[in-house]
Amino acid sequence: MKDTDLTKRKNDHLDIVLRNTAPASGSFARWHFTHCALPELHLDQIDLRTRLFDRPMQAPFLISSMTGGAARALSINHHLAEAAQTLGLALGVGSQRVALESDNDSGLTRDLRRIAPDIPLLANLGAAQILGEQGRRLARNAVSMIEADALIVHLNPLQEALQRGGDRDWRGVLQAIAQLVKSLEVPVVVKEVGAGISAEVAQRLAEAGVSMIDIAGAGGTSWAAVEGERASTPQQRAVAMAFASWGIPTDEALRAVRDRLPAIPLIASGGIRDGIDAAKALRLGADIVGQAAAVLSSALHSTDAVVAHFNTLIEQLRVACFCTGSANLRQLRLAPLHRAGETL
Repeated sequence: MKDTDLTKRKNDHLDIVLRNTAPASGSFARWHFTHCALPELHLDQIDLRTRLFDRPMQAPFLISSMTGGAARALSINHHLAEAAQTLGLALGVGSQRVALESDNDSGLTRDLRRIAPDIPLLANLGAAQILGEQGRRLARNAVSMIEADALIVHLNPLQEALQRGGDRDWRGVLQAIAQLVKSLEVPVVVKEVGAGISAEVAQRLAEAGVSMIDIAGAGGTSWAAVEGERASTPQQRAVAMAFASWGIPTDEALRAVRDRLPAIPLIASGGIRDGIDAAKALRLGADIVGQAAAVLSSALHSTDAVVAHFNTLIEQLRVACFCTGSANLRQLRLAPLHRAGETL
């Protein structure tokens, strides 16, 4: 695919996501914490700190991958990096394919590490780009160009199946991931983009040596619906829109993978609307919680807008800890949580 076509696709994606930023009623809405009326805690002393890839974080939030080849990505990426450094959060950049294959780096350079020297910074490539020795070379370059602490490999078979010019041949992807794990000098993270990762797939990824999995379940941005908006014919739109609700809800995928793989680090993303959803995700087995589309409009505006957005989520998470009697994230992961017919 031509660079101009890739860039246009990324611009289309940004525009469509920005037009559809109303929060969905995600899968975490059915879960409720048991309120603790006697927390015996000081709210300001609740400890939300954690670590990712040997770097400290002040709160368990990942600013998830959301941009790639659009010219607007330069300011977006700088705003996100500045906010992540200010707040002590992790940052996963959008796909670096266009930046690696063209002269448009989209702000995905070592300037990001200069802006955010202390945070966990994650590079990003699609699964279709890592095949073969050329793919491993691209992966090394993706890590080097931003001095990343890890590489995200994103799985998006549904989106590729529905988009014009998408990658159709997914044979050999698991083997390529396993080879990449062995050859890359940094950890490999694998994520979906909104349809979820099942326990069975997670098991295969863990056996391939993946260091961390981002569940990225259904409940947030539907990339099938996004591709439906981009469709050039009524038939293409009808095919895509049939899959608008396709996928494993984030809470279900998170529980299933955690039950199957008790020790592997997990990121929960896909429909995280606020800090209460983040608290629920942490209770259901996540180590880190990711959010992307909900912060996109803030990222277009300014660093201060991104900081304000995540400060709200952090304060909501802190209050959720306070009202469950949890002094830290370890205690939050033991807090009573229930839904109809089931209590954890």
